[in-house]
Amino acid sequence: MPDEKKLRQVAAKGCPVYYFYSTEAYLVRQAGRTVCRLLAEDAEEVTTLDGAAPEIEQIIMAAGTISFFGTKRVVLLPELDPASYSDKDLDALCDTIASAENAVLVLCSTFEPEWGKLKLSKRAQKLIAHCKKLGYVEELAKPKPYELKAMLMERAAAQGASLAQNAADALLERCGEELFLLENEVDKLCALAGYGTVTASMVAEMGTVSLEADVFEMIRMVNAKNASGACKKLQTLLRLQQEPIAITAAMIGSYVDLYRVKLGQQKGKNYSAVFKDFGYKGSDYRLKRSAQTAAHYSLGQLEQCLEILAELDESLKSQPVSAQILLETALCRLALAGSGR
Repeated sequence: MPDEKKLRQVAAKGCPVYYFYSTEAYLVRQAGRTVCRLLAEDAEEVTTLDGAAPEIEQIIMAAGTISFFGTKRVVLLPELDPASYSDKDLDALCDTIASAENAVLVLCSTFEPEWGKLKLSKRAQKLIAHCKKLGYVEELAKPKPYELKAMLMERAAAQGASLAQNAADALLERCGEELFLLENEVDKLCALAGYGTVTASMVAEMGTVSLEADVFEMIRMVNAKNASGACKKLQTLLRLQQEPIAITAAMIGSYVDLYRVKLGQQKGKNYSAVFKDFGYKGSDYRLKRSAQTAAHYSLGQLEQCLEILAELDESLKSQPVSAQILLETALCRLALAGSGR
């Protein structure tokens, strides 16, 4: 995350261009908003040009227009993709940045990761190098889970509330590592708690509905030999009208994750390597938790669990038996399959 104190210092020196880039769209969006807010404190106007490749003429016009207040304008390009420009237009963009006298330009780009790292086109590299010569450039690294939890706790504290550690854990499991969604959830839960303490039970009851997160929690109960708790969780999901086949699919997904990370462990690979090798997208946080659980299973036990779930899937689609009974039976069988560990 960008350091606001540092950005204030850079702004005070009259920096003409800021360029933020990352694999995470929410990080660059937040950085762009932060800079615009800091610059707006001096009554500078903000012009936003959306899209991957705003027309050069629009940028020139926005950057060249004299502010009504006699201060520099701020021109924000929140979705810029240098690769969308031709070489000629990219050169024109660089010239515009270098010659802008009436504006500060704030550029934000999101790039696709490749093996967990930024994949930068030649045009992106050229624009980054150009902006570094003229102003401020920062690559925004994706926050680690512990950093996200600290940020969420700080956000709750700023509102006069407190976020319990297990509640922060539950939020990450339910929402993933999308900061924008996490911040919205914290704000909502702080209000729910009357700006007191946000607990894990509040997250479970009032947090964003996520079938995968609820099933993941149910599977953790099975792994802890808490079959009765898992059945209660199942009943809650069914009362919320979650489809039995969708619940089963999420359960299969959880056990496939366990099986994959177990295979990885036997090959001397950690969960991060498994995440890359199997082409997972988004956050690897849940796979990390799966790795912790898989350490207590044998491959044979996990294969047995997958067989139980395959039978459950077939039964739900072919037998005139209550879906709840079939699901509860499968949960008890899963608990027994792992009981020898």
